[in-house]
Amino acid sequence: MVREWDPRTASSAEIASLLDTLNAVLAADLPEDPPWQESSLREYLSEVMPGERRISWVVQSEPTAGGGPGAMLGHVHVLLLGDIGVLEVLVHPTARRTGLGRDLVRLVAHRVYQEGFRSIGVEVVGETPAVAFYEALGFSREYVETRSVLDLSAVDWTALAEMATAVGTGYRLEFCPGGPPDDLIDAYARAKAEVRDVDDGELRPSSYDPQRLRDSLDTLHRRGMKPYIVLAIHERTGEVAGLTEVVVPAQHPTRADQYDTIVAQDHRGYGIDRAIKARMLLELRSAEPELAEVQTWNAQANEAMLKVNAELGYRSDREWCEYSVDVAELVHHLDPAR
Repeated sequence: MVREWDPRTASSAEIASLLDTLNAVLAADLPEDPPWQESSLREYLSEVMPGERRISWVVQSEPTAGGGPGAMLGHVHVLLLGDIGVLEVLVHPTARRTGLGRDLVRLVAHRVYQEGFRSIGVEVVGETPAVAFYEALGFSREYVETRSVLDLSAVDWTALAEMATAVGTGYRLEFCPGGPPDDLIDAYARAKAEVRDVDDGELRPSSYDPQRLRDSLDTLHRRGMKPYIVLAIHERTGEVAGLTEVVVPAQHPTRADQYDTIVAQDHRGYGIDRAIKARMLLELRSAEPELAEVQTWNAQANEAMLKVNAELGYRSDREWCEYSVDVAELVHHLDPAR
């Protein structure tokens, strides 16, 4: 049974069954990743930024003999933002190679086409069946990042403390749990806007103006994701010279997600990038005692940040690719007679 689905009104049993499918997919495709938890999963699936919409469908097996809901065999959602729809498909490993994934993509393609969007994008993890699946549907690879993971149990904390203080004269570091203070929002936005075209994929856009930053932080909190930020402040001007962001999701609290790390052009060469990332790890050690790992993504051409990550102890493990396709071409590919 395939139906449109709203996580906000879904039953607890449906949310739990979807979690089972998600973890079965992780176990098959990313066995080194921690399983997800049900904590704030409903909010994670339903909360979006202002001006964005998410549409979801699920595939359920037949109801149980006792009349209970069938198991979730598949789930697809599309996030509509700007002129693109961002797709995510989950198919339980036991239901793969049945055409189910293709059927779910067809549902999304028709809806996105009807709503006037021009393209669909999707994040695809390297060395998983998703690569061949999307390429067979006509998706083209547009952008590649390397994911790296830091095992906190292997960190040399003494060396890390030294790195956190090895920043040029005239800068101070500030730790901001929850987000930057309001009096620094404008400077924070300027620092992010300066490098908006560097190391950014289209499917995980950053926020570059003060109000959108506030909205982004509010959305993270509503989705059960705790943001932590370390700022490098240029003491003479009060400007944000550098920043790094980490989010700890309630859904997998043992592995945090590193978001943007930025150093403004005029402040490069003073050791800011390594210092702010080292300071972040030291703060997380106290603030998040459950945390065991931090994962980060970087463009393969960003050699400077990859070098910093290696010095901190990160180890590369996967390619993370963005694929896209023209919506009209995808609809024609899936339904050539139309």
